[in-house]
Amino acid sequence: MTDLLLVTFIFLLAGVISVPLAARFSMGSVLGYLLAGIIIGPLLSALNVDVKAVQHVAEFGVVMMLFLVGLELDPKELWQMKGRLIGLGGGQVLLTTLAIAGLAMYFELAWPTALAVGMVFALSSTAIVLQTLSEKGLLKSDGGKASFSVLLSQDICVIPMLILMPLLALPQLGGQQASASQESQLSLIADLNDWQTALVTIGAVLSVIIIGNFLTRPIFRFVAMARLRELFTTTALMFVIGISLLMSLVNLSPALGTFIAGVVLANSAFKHELEANIDPVKGLLLGLFFMTVGASIDFALLADQYLVILQLVGLLLAVKMLVLWLLGAVFGVKGSDRWLLALGLAQAGEFAFVLLSFTVANNVIPADLADTLLLVVALSMLLSPGLFIVWEKIFARLFYAKQQRANDEIDSAAKIIVAGSGRMGGMVDLMLRTAGYETTVVDYSIERLQELESFKVRTYFGDATQPSLLQAAGIDDAQLLIVALDDAEQISKLVRHVIKAHPHVHIVARAVNRYHVYDLYAEGCHDIISEVYDSSLRMGRTAYEALGISHDAAEQMKNAFQRDDRAAMHKAASAYRTDVPAHQNNEYIDQVLKLFETQHPKTKAEMHQIKMADEAERSNKYR
Repeated sequence: MTDLLLVTFIFLLAGVISVPLAARFSMGSVLGYLLAGIIIGPLLSALNVDVKAVQHVAEFGVVMMLFLVGLELDPKELWQMKGRLIGLGGGQVLLTTLAIAGLAMYFELAWPTALAVGMVFALSSTAIVLQTLSEKGLLKSDGGKASFSVLLSQDICVIPMLILMPLLALPQLGGQQASASQESQLSLIADLNDWQTALVTIGAVLSVIIIGNFLTRPIFRFVAMARLRELFTTTALMFVIGISLLMSLVNLSPALGTFIAGVVLANSAFKHELEANIDPVKGLLLGLFFMTVGASIDFALLADQYLVILQLVGLLLAVKMLVLWLLGAVFGVKGSDRWLLALGLAQAGEFAFVLLSFTVANNVIPADLADTLLLVVALSMLLSPGLFIVWEKIFARLFYAKQQRANDEIDSAAKIIVAGSGRMGGMVDLMLRTAGYETTVVDYSIERLQELESFKVRTYFGDATQPSLLQAAGIDDAQLLIVALDDAEQISKLVRHVIKAHPHVHIVARAVNRYHVYDLYAEGCHDIISEVYDSSLRMGRTAYEALGISHDAAEQMKNAFQRDDRAAMHKAASAYRTDVPAHQNNEYIDQVLKLFETQHPKTKAEMHQIKMADEAERSNKYR
């Protein structure tokens, strides 16, 4: 137990120190994690930590990341990407494999080994690329979309690669891997023939789609009844891990399976809550994965063969950049986006570690060559954040003016988040939608969610006060936040967080009573609507009319009272303290009493004059 706590503390400490420093110098979190891994690598070796075993656990972060990416994709949008998935992504894998295999054969490798090396290096790092694109807000750019198409195609191509690798086995390598015997693994297709394997595999994929469409909704509704956030997190992880297990049992990529599940759930009401619960775990595992990549660099081997290894890294980056740049031109990726595609995906990927181990075990690549190639993969991943910095500092600035003119022509819709869909939030949302605005509605009441779904209102389940859920709902890009939650404390908590963390967002907040108005005002929110204020004014105006006052005079009297009351509230707010109850705050009490003595008599006189004038007009009318 002590050893486990020590190793965990070392990883956490390294991340906590290195990532903020990397962010301070605009290097990105990925490079920070990689450098942290390099720094703690010798210490982990001294403690006899199995870095590879830790890396296998951390790779689940990639699986979670693809699930979250799938949640952001509408199935229609995925279908629209089919051209780039097949042409751009498939073309990149094929051309890069052939180019690197040709170079490997030039260096006198046997063609089966050369082809395997080409397939290993054709893959890019899904973890590094998507994490960096997300941090820099580039996923929605044309270069980001093209990069995602290529990465998804590569993940799909891993399956035929795993099937093809054993067919490339070299007899002369038969004795090299006696110590790396195949591990016994659970499998649903181990003893099946080809057509049976195909049926079981298709059935597994269909199961993922069926589970996503028909089982997640009732299960999440059942779990939501407990109103325990940790139980919802547990359920979300259960789905992701269960789908990954199912994919592994049929020898498919767990990342591909969870991506499909994410796409299926993209239109689910629980979408944002899933993101909010899984994203922190994903972030921790990805950070751990990047640190294990840095820690796994064999510096002794690097020192011994540094010229050869650096040349191989340079050659790998050059070949992949050239292939990606040319394919980007063919498929209409222009300007800085094409350079983003070429530079961003030039590195080798995390699946290379899996494929290299697989090729050694199946006598396709010699063990000593695999060690060298593993170092090339790790160094290319280490250099990847630097390539993004090159793109940002050179190519993004070079094409900035042209892109800025293109952006100016875009007429984007207002981005609005409505927190709470009850009496007030539901009405505000209806008004906004009727006026043609698109909204994202978040509510934590499962009963209200079911009620709204009956009327075809699209609502997302989740706790809007959680920063991670706000991120998933798009608070970074939001223009307006409507806070219409029921609980005063929750409203204040949400307003407080958004004002501090997202000051660009305009907040319209619901207040449950007069004192809550003061609380929100003290937090810095100045667009506050008391939940019964307007209806109380209307009721008071109706009471005037019931007493015989005309509609116009009643409206004037209501307006006079409203002006007086608002002015009094602004003056009393200066004496109000959030940490002292109103009836114990002597300064606030004195201020209110003073207003009753000075301001209210003037308003009372004004209203009396309106009433008398109305009575006189009505008397003259009926003479």
